[in-house]
Amino acid sequence: MIGGFMIQPHGGKLVDLVVGDQERDQIMSRSLFKIKVGDYKLRDLENIAIGVFSPLEGFMNERDYSSVLDNMRLSSGLIWTIPVTLPVEEDTFKKLKVGQEIFICDHDGNPYAFMNVEDKFFRNKSKEAKKVFGTEDIKHPGIERLSKESDFLIGGRIKLLRRMNHGKLSKYMIDPVETRRLFDERGWKSIVAFQTRNPIHRSHEYIQKSALEICDGLFLNPLVGETKSDDLPAEIRMKTYEVMIENYYPRSRVVLGIFTANMYYAGPKEAVFHAICRKNYGCTHFIVGRDHAGVGNYYGTYDAQKIFDLFDQKEIGIIPLKFENAFYCTKCQSMATNKTCPHPEEFHVNLSGTKVREFLSRGEMLPETFTRPEISKILVEYYGKRR
Repeated sequence: MIGGFMIQPHGGKLVDLVVGDQERDQIMSRSLFKIKVGDYKLRDLENIAIGVFSPLEGFMNERDYSSVLDNMRLSSGLIWTIPVTLPVEEDTFKKLKVGQEIFICDHDGNPYAFMNVEDKFFRNKSKEAKKVFGTEDIKHPGIERLSKESDFLIGGRIKLLRRMNHGKLSKYMIDPVETRRLFDERGWKSIVAFQTRNPIHRSHEYIQKSALEICDGLFLNPLVGETKSDDLPAEIRMKTYEVMIENYYPRSRVVLGIFTANMYYAGPKEAVFHAICRKNYGCTHFIVGRDHAGVGNYYGTYDAQKIFDLFDQKEIGIIPLKFENAFYCTKCQSMATNKTCPHPEEFHVNLSGTKVREFLSRGEMLPETFTRPEISKILVEYYGKRR
């Protein structure tokens, strides 16, 4: 029984659409139209079904899709900022009828979900690009993906028939119902979540530990869904977190679990989406740092923090913890931000992603003022194998 202090899921109810064995066998015995999707959409299916995307119970219909683009809300009025849609090819779109029941399958034709087609509609890619990403630049990874997807969408409630195989990452898989139970067992009343798609460095560590000073527990929840091709592989990122927890964190106050959603690189809109998902896991606070979910120069440094000011705190539910860029100051001889450090930039240790890759590609350890030596070693070994 979850304690009375536990934060409510978004919309008030944690969605659970994973069917039991008996119902699964009954559904699988039917002969239904099949559509095939890639892992990108299978991840969406699983996150809908296990409640990470609560209150969604399926892929969006046109009413919700349009409302999210225009108002950053579902048609019910509930805050939501990223459209979760199911594109299909035009010939499939023409064959399907509203009310039809179908199987959603992987590329090999194995059914992963049962779906009732409740809506068919045409997406406005130009509007979606501008409303979600704030740009139509094809160089933006989110726009590049959007441009390759079909213009034809179907929406409807789903039931999950099969869980994905996350391979070596499966040991880190933990559903919202489990995190909520775990937080409750530990007696945590305030839980701060941290989202990342990068290996941990001193800035992350400083921010996480600062948040942990005011919260009972820390939920480290690295994203392991689809990212850019030049992002570090998920297995390597998770290894860096394991090492940090082992050596530098109070293990009784930290939970590590994967976030299997895909990366949109939608900046501010995605920051709100990430916060809502962590609310569903049972977190009360969410760290929003510099350029959260950003890419290139498409968003302002702190736009992802400012967007939270557009919503009433009680309505969004989870509390954003807004941190400035952290760095090591050689004059202060400690980690700091511009809020706490009076010294000019010449004393700040800041390494760009390009500079980090230059160090690692040469087999050189990163400065200890930037990241822990144990992490440098992991990264040097990875880059060494790529040479």
